[in-house]
Amino acid sequence: MHQYLKAIGFNNIHTRKDLKKLLSETEENFTHQTVVSYRQGEDFCEFQKEYGQGIGISVCGELTEDEKFERAYYFPYFTGSGITTYADITVERKIEKEQYVGLCEDAKVGISLIFTIQNGIEYMRERKAGFVEGVQTSVTFSGLALSGMILLPVVKNEQQIQWEKAASDNRRELMNAARNGDQTAIETLTLNDMDMYSKMSKRLKNEDVFTIVDTYFMPYGAECDIYSIMGEILAVRERINGATGVRLYQMKLSVNELQFDVCVPADEVMGQPEIGRRFKGVIWLQGYINF
Repeated sequence: MHQYLKAIGFNNIHTRKDLKKLLSETEENFTHQTVVSYRQGEDFCEFQKEYGQGIGISVCGELTEDEKFERAYYFPYFTGSGITTYADITVERKIEKEQYVGLCEDAKVGISLIFTIQNGIEYMRERKAGFVEGVQTSVTFSGLALSGMILLPVVKNEQQIQWEKAASDNRRELMNAARNGDQTAIETLTLNDMDMYSKMSKRLKNEDVFTIVDTYFMPYGAECDIYSIMGEILAVRERINGATGVRLYQMKLSVNELQFDVCVPADEVMGQPEIGRRFKGVIWLQGYINF
C-alpha cells in the first residue's frame, strides 16, 4: 500500500481488501480519464478521482484490445498552485513501470531536485508529438507530508532582510557562473561555504540551530524524491477528505525562495499553522510540468 495515502486523509486503509475497494471505486467513478497510444496496438490509460479540493488518486495501466483495463500502478496526488520554478527539465522513466520522474536544477536551492511527475501521461503524449528533452519550462511543485511541526519565525529587522536578499542574489549569480565553468566563481563559493561553516560552528555553541537556519531543503532517506524541509508559511487553509472526513492542512510555503504547496493531515501537525510561522516536516515531492 502506498505510504502517502495517509497524507491525503486515507488513514482507514489497513488491508489489501480495503485498498482494492478504494482503487476499484477510483476506476469506476473517476472524475477524469486520459488515454494515449504510446506503442503500436497498445493504449495507456489514467483514471483520476478527486476526494477533496486538490487531492485525489491516480490509477494508471494499459487498455487491452477488448477495452479491459489492467492496472499497473497508482499514487495519491496533491495539485499545487502557481509556478514554482522555471528550469531545464530532464525526464526519466522508472525501470519497472511506465511512470516518470523529473529532475531540475534551480540555483535558489543549489541541488538537483528529483520529483515524481503528476502528469506523466501528458508527457507521453508530448514526447510522441516531438517534445524535446531538457527543454526549459515551468514546474508546479507540491508535497505530501505524513506529519509536521510548526515553529515560530526568526525575528529579523529590515536591514537583516535586505542583507540576506542581497547575499542570496549574489550566491545565485555565482552558482550560475560556476555551472558555466567560471573558476573564480567556484573558488569564491568554496571560500564562502568555509566561512559560513566557521560562523555556524561558533553560534551553535550558544544558540539553537532553528534560530540560525531560516529555511532548508535537504534530501531525506534512500528514496530520491523524499525531502526534509522547513519553510515559511505564506498561506494556510483547512480542507476535508470527502470520503473519510479527515481534516487536512494545505499550506503554501516559501522554502529557499521556492514557493509550493504542502498537504498534511491536521491531526498529525504539532502546533497551530499561521501565516509567518514555519513548517518543518518530511515531504514526498511531486511536480506538474507545464508543457
